[in-house]
Amino acid sequence: MSIRFSFFRLAAGAAAVLAIHIAEAAEPLTLADAQRLAVSRSQQLVANQAAASAARRLAQVAGQLPDPVLKVGVDNLPVNGPDRFSLTRDFMTQRRIGFMQELTGMEKRRLRGQRGAQDALRLQAEGQLLATNARRDTALAWLDRYYALQTRDVLLQQMDEGRLQVQAAEAAYRGARGSQAEVFAARSAVSLLEDKLNEVDRQARNAAVMLARWVGDDAQRVPVGAPPWRTTELDLGITQEHLETHPEVAVAAAMVHAAQLDVFLAQANQRADWTVEASYSQRGPAYSNMVSVGVSVPLQLDRANRQNQEVAARQALVDEALARYDDLLRREEAEVGVLLNDWRSGKQRVDRYASSLLPLAQQRTAAALAAYRGGKGDLAAVLAARRDELELRTQAFAAELETARAWARLTFLTADHEMPTIAGSKP
Repeated sequence: MSIRFSFFRLAAGAAAVLAIHIAEAAEPLTLADAQRLAVSRSQQLVANQAAASAARRLAQVAGQLPDPVLKVGVDNLPVNGPDRFSLTRDFMTQRRIGFMQELTGMEKRRLRGQRGAQDALRLQAEGQLLATNARRDTALAWLDRYYALQTRDVLLQQMDEGRLQVQAAEAAYRGARGSQAEVFAARSAVSLLEDKLNEVDRQARNAAVMLARWVGDDAQRVPVGAPPWRTTELDLGITQEHLETHPEVAVAAAMVHAAQLDVFLAQANQRADWTVEASYSQRGPAYSNMVSVGVSVPLQLDRANRQNQEVAARQALVDEALARYDDLLRREEAEVGVLLNDWRSGKQRVDRYASSLLPLAQQRTAAALAAYRGGKGDLAAVLAARRDELELRTQAFAAELETARAWARLTFLTADHEMPTIAGSKP
């Protein structure tokens, strides 16, 4: 049993190593490639496009007159007496054929068609929102994986140096030039690096899982190409026009316009639709055939409690949609302002790490190492300096990742960086 278990462990390990080599050999994955894959693979977008197509077809149907009604029947058929069930002997019996047509007003039909078309425009805006969210979330997952792997490379370099320090400490101890404590300190430093590496590997795997949500198996490809997180078109500030082109705001605007069309429809429903009917009736050969025509008109006898209430209710829904639209504009303006502040502050932090903190840490490490090699310092000071330098490097990567995430949220506010305003959706 133990041999079989060991075999399976070896097989699993070999498979993992093979998967890593395959992933490394695969073509690298840029941020733009990942976003294109995410949009092309999105089943939400497929569903949205199908729904929009259905809405456009239903809008065409809504603008048509109702189908005419064919009416066929027999009137005044005797059921007893000598003429029972005869279609020709009784003068009142007649076979009838006719049709009926509801004459929906042209304005009503036009408004119904516009209302259906507005549903299609709303679904189009929702599709743009889905594409925007897919691009943004893909970018965030890609950035998490990219910076996790960058941090991993730094840790691997530090581990190589740490192992060399372990060997140097052991050699110094064997030559009576160093203490055993220094050997244990060097080994502990390597163990701490291994622990950090395990944590970074966990972060990289989690990021790959999130990225696979959008790009599938391509999430295992190595992310390459530093993102241009230092520039964004919103650097000069947010404008009202930019806010109104945000997909979520465009959806809210489409809902406002739909609610306004519902008011117009409710007002049009205050004018009753007429129905015309015509029929031809055939009687027995001894009697004349007959033609009948008629008009039906609904009597709106309680408009105050029916039609007028519907108009008032639809108007209240317009007020609700407008309030939600205005609130969404304010929320988006505040969120973009916070993102801009985070991005600008993050750039300053990254520059501070690059210009002063990291160079000072490197100088401290170099000085400690020179003192140790010259016999004027101990290994503990070197290890402490390297540990602090590594901590600063990881903090610098974390600061750059946080800044890049704010940049991604700002840059991918709209689909393809830019989305045209939907016609008729602005209240």
